Amino acid sequence: MPSQELAAEASFPGVPAASSMPDWYPMLLDTVAKEVRVGRTRAMAAANSELLNSYWSIGRQLADRESEQGWGAKVVTRLSSDIRTRFPEAKGFSPRNLRYMKSFAQAWPDFPMLQAPLATLPWYHQIALLEKLDDAATRLWYAAAAAQHGWSRNVLTHQISTRLHERSGQAITNFASTMVRADSDLAQQATKDPYVFDFLAMTDRHTERDLEVQLVKHVEKFLLELGQGFAFVGEQVRLEIAGDEFFADLLFYHLKLRCYMVIELKAVKFEPGFLGQLGMYMAAVDDLMAHPDDKPTIGLLLCKEKNSVVAEYALRGFNAPVGIAEWKTSLADSLPDELVSSLPSIETLEAELASEAARLRG
Repeated sequence: MPSQELAAEASFPGVPAASSMPDWYPMLLDTVAKEVRVGRTRAMAAANSELLNSYWSIGRQLADRESEQGWGAKVVTRLSSDIRTRFPEAKGFSPRNLRYMKSFAQAWPDFPMLQAPLATLPWYHQIALLEKLDDAATRLWYAAAAAQHGWSRNVLTHQISTRLHERSGQAITNFASTMVRADSDLAQQATKDPYVFDFLAMTDRHTERDLEVQLVKHVEKFLLELGQGFAFVGEQVRLEIAGDEFFADLLFYHLKLRCYMVIELKAVKFEPGFLGQLGMYMAAVDDLMAHPDDKPTIGLLLCKEKNSVVAEYALRGFNAPVGIAEWKTSLADSLPDELVSSLPSIETLEAELASEAARLRG
């Protein structure tokens, strides 16, 4: 058959133009797309659940065999090799991972009966919980937080390393007396004490402005430390009041609380007088920036250190919602004095390293 005749019989139907679709087509597309997303999410969740149950079952058998009959590392190494021989395409059965499965089963004897959130976390999240934490209750706390906020494994390990469970909701506040119950509970849980800014590159002689510049420079890490729901609005936000200019250090909006939050930074110890300045900024934001449907602005005062009793007394007569917390550049800053004094100084470490280097050269 001539090529022209073949070309005439061949056809490659194109996609109909969007403009030719019925008016209801966009709604159909959105509905089907939603079903696809939900289906894929459920399929991934089901696959993860099956994987975890399988790993737990393998780990349980290994643990039981070890307990009943006793065996060494050679068994795990041999088992790993034989499994990969039988299932060449299978991944995740290295000797190390098999040992994690055993630890997983030993850590959660009743895992098949456990409900979300622990059972929803991916395997590498489970490994992080096993490696970083010894206490089951603390593991469950971080598992719930990771599932709720969608933390990656790196974020999970970071939150564990900064002891988030000990700091969460610990700021001194007057939220209970200045906000409705539902909002005050959420606002309290959104606070920490201390805030750990371990990503800052600063000396001991920092000012509030130095701190602010560094936080804005690393705003993504700053938002991670603040927690879920915060949106960055601006720094040194200009507020004009009766012809006078004032500048709020940092301004955020909390998407769940539906209100602005003014954060004031202090590189010194808390003083009750700081609340007057913060309160003025909060009132100005309410009048000049907030939408009529927004809830009253919240204030957060971050100081280098504080006397907790003084902070509580200072808040008693304050009618606007304010929290007071410390900020640290490392957790060592907040360790008890007797523990800090036991840590070696930089000079001591440098001297020991120099001595060791000299010994190796000799």
